[in-house]
Amino acid sequence: MTAFRPSRHGSRRPKVSFEFFPPKSEEMEVALWESVRRLEPLGPSFVSVTYGAGGSTRERTHSTVKRMVEETGLKPAAHLTCVSASRDEVDEVIRAYWDAGVRHVVALRGDPAGGLGTVYEPHPQGYHQTSDLVAGLRRIGDFEVTVSAYPEKHPEAASLDADIEALKKKVDAGATRAITQFFFDNDVYFRYLDKVRAAGIDIPILPGIVPVQNFRQTANFARKTGASVPQWLADRFEGLEEDAATRRLVAAAVCAEQALDLIDRGASDLHFYTMNKADLVYAICHLVGVKPEPAVAQAAAAA
Repeated sequence: MTAFRPSRHGSRRPKVSFEFFPPKSEEMEVALWESVRRLEPLGPSFVSVTYGAGGSTRERTHSTVKRMVEETGLKPAAHLTCVSASRDEVDEVIRAYWDAGVRHVVALRGDPAGGLGTVYEPHPQGYHQTSDLVAGLRRIGDFEVTVSAYPEKHPEAASLDADIEALKKKVDAGATRAITQFFFDNDVYFRYLDKVRAAGIDIPILPGIVPVQNFRQTANFARKTGASVPQWLADRFEGLEEDAATRRLVAAAVCAEQALDLIDRGASDLHFYTMNKADLVYAICHLVGVKPEPAVAQAAAAA
């Protein structure tokens, strides 16, 4: 990583996309839509809405993306998994998305029903793997289909090469884009991209970026998902456990530094895992040159 500085490609505006999760309470509902409205003026390529383990947020995900279609100018992508559901049940969800005007789905196998670290067991009458789900989506409608990619391999994969072969099966089934698991060392992403291209995979592979809201929580989650946490990152947040204000400032600087380096090295699209907290993501986007058009900014301020 280079020292924090303006991008060498300062005039080149990257495309951005954002991930949200459906609210679990009225308070979280308010926070979600405040975040959506805050980030909408940045003109994201798309926004995705997650789908809980075993379809636990099925109705909330559907209502959130439906409202986005009806009330915003955003292009929502609905997450969909094949855990703990039959093909008929999943197909019903797919058709409901289509009827709601959703034309982009993020297709994922999903975590094992028992949680991370437990053995994945496909539903006897269900889609067994993501590639099967992708094929099902393409059979039902002309969806844009995004899938996941793992620069440091999926925790259950035997090797990185085996994981890339799994990605190739998703692409062969009809996937049109991939978003990576988050990472902090950009070299990891670019080495992975080289391997993916060498394997004949030519779809866009968007780098997934997570602004570190809470270092301890992020590091714990990274360990479970197989993402490495560099020592330099731990050092930057050292001693800030009880200092949320400084932590936010450091988080913005660290994440913008990573994003600028990605742009300098050729990345044209950045995908942010927002955790439904817009201010930090908005600041990072501003630092990398993603800003509302003046007329849009004025309209947002007046709203």
